[in-house]
Amino acid sequence: MLSHLVDLLDLEQIEVNIFRGTQPDEERQRVFGGQVAAQALVAAGRTVESGTVHSLHSYFLRPGDPSIPILYEVDRIRDGRSFTTRRVVAIQHGRAIFNMQTSFHVAEEGFEHGFAMPEVPPPEDLPSFRDLLESSDEVAEFDSRDHPIDMRFIGGLPWRTSEAREPFKRLWIKADGRLDDDPSLHAVVATYASDMSLFDTILAPHAIDWNDVTFMGASLDHCMWFHRPFRADEWMLFDTDSPVAHGARGLARGFLFDRAGNLCVSMVQEGLTRIIRRRP
Repeated sequence: MLSHLVDLLDLEQIEVNIFRGTQPDEERQRVFGGQVAAQALVAAGRTVESGTVHSLHSYFLRPGDPSIPILYEVDRIRDGRSFTTRRVVAIQHGRAIFNMQTSFHVAEEGFEHGFAMPEVPPPEDLPSFRDLLESSDEVAEFDSRDHPIDMRFIGGLPWRTSEAREPFKRLWIKADGRLDDDPSLHAVVATYASDMSLFDTILAPHAIDWNDVTFMGASLDHCMWFHRPFRADEWMLFDTDSPVAHGARGLARGFLFDRAGNLCVSMVQEGLTRIIRRRP
């Protein structure tokens, strides 16, 4: 439920510039990267008096432990008249698991242009995520978890085939419910959702038989730029591609367009694509 995500992002302040984030009540091997990035952005925003986020640059340093809270320490690097900069470090077991540098900007007038949104079927004409799940095991797992983000894939689920495909993927996403009007909340929810689909695009052009390969995949870094206001609780087209993979690392780009065709958010992520061994 969306309310669970909003509660997850409502950090507890335990000291000046120090916040504590809770974990969702579900079983995971490690903390979802989008959760850490979103909570870190919330922590930074709690220390900013003016402006809205326009960019973030982050690194995933260690896998997060989903059984304990995460501490977020905020460094108030700069407070300017137009731009405010913060650095956030996420800590568990006394060690940094994630860091982010993010900048906030007071709205100004300037040049206007943007890529055109690709022509795709509307979300209303596409099956829901649950409808795309065919096996009873997948449906049971789906029903056992909260799903704050509604996703409508164009062309089916990306992990359902081992055949090589073009390094492109598109889907519609939105918060599964209504959010408050605070633009900071919409940016945070988009940050949470942005880590859900980029990595799949890196794997798309590679024919992988998962019965034959032991594979390690993880997000290494994640960068976002927020260009204009948007609502994360309204349908946005998530247009992704992967221009390169080499040396056990792959790069993915993503663009979020609103229903009017405006490019609202751009992002880039590098992921670890390590083949440990091939099974005999």
